Amino acid sequence: MWGRQREASMMYKRTSSRDRSSTFDVEETTALVQNGTEVENTNPSWKLSFPHVLVATLSSFLFGYHLGVVNEPLESISLDLGFNGNTLAEGLVVSMCLGGAFIGSTLSGWIADGVGRRRAFQLCALPMIIGASISATTRNLIGMLLGRFVVGTGMGLGPTVAALYVTEVSPPFVRGTYGAFIQIATCLGLMGSLLIGIPVKEIAGWWRICFWVSIVPAAILCLAMVFCAESPHWLYKKGRTAEAEAEFEKLLGGSHVKSSLAELSKLDRGDDGDIVKFEELLYGRHFRVVFIGSTLFALQQLSGINAIFYFSSSVFKSAGLSSGLANVFVGIANLSGSVVAMVLMDKLGRKALLQWSFFSMAVSMAIQVAASSSYIPGYAALYLSVGGMLMFVLTFALGAGPVPSLLLPEIFPSRIRAKAMAVCMSVHWVINFFVGLLFLRLLEQLGPQLLYSIFGTFCLMAVAFVKRNVVETKGKSLQEIEIALLPQE
Repeated sequence: MWGRQREASMMYKRTSSRDRSSTFDVEETTALVQNGTEVENTNPSWKLSFPHVLVATLSSFLFGYHLGVVNEPLESISLDLGFNGNTLAEGLVVSMCLGGAFIGSTLSGWIADGVGRRRAFQLCALPMIIGASISATTRNLIGMLLGRFVVGTGMGLGPTVAALYVTEVSPPFVRGTYGAFIQIATCLGLMGSLLIGIPVKEIAGWWRICFWVSIVPAAILCLAMVFCAESPHWLYKKGRTAEAEAEFEKLLGGSHVKSSLAELSKLDRGDDGDIVKFEELLYGRHFRVVFIGSTLFALQQLSGINAIFYFSSSVFKSAGLSSGLANVFVGIANLSGSVVAMVLMDKLGRKALLQWSFFSMAVSMAIQVAASSSYIPGYAALYLSVGGMLMFVLTFALGAGPVPSLLLPEIFPSRIRAKAMAVCMSVHWVINFFVGLLFLRLLEQLGPQLLYSIFGTFCLMAVAFVKRNVVETKGKSLQEIEIALLPQE
């Protein structure tokens, strides 16, 4: 096995830009691998890394919370701030955070590589605290938009750093499970925002409380990161090998430190000295993997999933259901699908989950189209509409939701991982912004049948794209994935 990996690494040569006197040389690494078989066959305790991953997923909880925090209170906010009935203003309240998220995500790779993963998490929490405070205290539309924009910068930074951190601190045998925690935390955040928003109709000004509540987990994230491990991968790339060794001991236990450093030296040697230029991601030899990642996120958003999350209250209300009850069902469907995905991720594989997820989402949109037909009786249309939407959310959470964030750090080489994630997340937020901004207007002008048909078509396009371009990463080493996706020099 190790012979094959050495042979593969020779196929994909990388030149070291500066000497590492403190790292293993070839003979030491070979001896360590040969003598460390017993250590390699024994998995480290997942209990050591779990608290660090748990703290990191607070950023995903906040991400989900702020995605849904204006869902239920949107009508009350528009009445109190004087823009009731203005669908463009309502769309801006929903989408302004996505504009900020674009800026945050664009800078996220450079921030994560520049200051480290832990400080990047803290920088992600600060604008969420400041922006939520502005939104909670504002008396006009401008203040609300400003608060949402500031929150958005933290939302844009958080997902990239969370995906990087979880990938880099998790033991290999639980990496898929820990990766699914990101989606589960996002679901819990969405559910939390929906549940907290339920009293908004009965209690005047309750929407302000919804914003204040979000400050608590953001403050916990900012403070708890002080006690969490820094990414050993980042420390190693910065030449801080002794600190990387200490963090490996904290995350994996002392018996796995040397073998982890040996593996890291094989994967990352020579990566840190080369400066990754933005043009290289778009036109260079890494273009293919960046294109795959960006397209996956684009198709994820063009499926219409966040339009469903943002405006589920309005959609269910038009179907004659209590928006509070319907939103709870949406949250349960999302969480249930995420838990199942966590179990299946390392059994069925990433590619199979993506294909079946997008195909099932297309079927769900077909059900929504049928429910909008004038030929369907009223009671049947109601059941089809609600059932189709819940099925859509459930099947999204099974694959299209969690898999891209887990798959991308796997397919990106360590040298470009943070910056490539930033590019892909920027594409995600641009499309997310326009979907959130235009959904209600398109629903009014095109009608539900045509709009849901468009979403369903994008889902089918995603099935074809995944089948043609995505490689299965389950059970493969990072070197094998690199060789499969990158052209050889």
